[in-house]
Amino acid sequence: MNKKRPVNLDISTISMPVTALVSILHRVTGIILFVGLAFLFYAFDLSLSSQKGFDQVVNTLQTNFLAKFVIWGVVSALMYHLVAGVKHLLMDLGHFEELESGRIAAIVNIVLAAVLIVLAGVWIW
Repeated sequence: MNKKRPVNLDISTISMPVTALVSILHRVTGIILFVGLAFLFYAFDLSLSSQKGFDQVVNTLQTNFLAKFVIWGVVSALMYHLVAGVKHLLMDLGHFEELESGRIAAIVNIVLAAVLIVLAGVWIW
């Protein structure tokens, strides 16, 4: 093996194609959903425990910015993960496998997810 080969240690100079970014973001949003479920399960458990617990969850979600932000983050991850998951399912059926159509599908994925994320933000706030 040639030990004198060039090594690029500056990650900021590496440009990844949009298809790779969509795939990586799909995995990241899956992790965010997994972690976010802990918060959602806690709020769900508290809201079902009693009327006082339900009122506490509703009050927290109405007044606390951080709680709204966490909910928006989980819903945003869900929206992106859903759109990217449908794209992956379509790819499993044999669509968007060529380089150009895959790139266009990745761009459509990002645009559609961005629209859904903005709509979710409007709905939550």
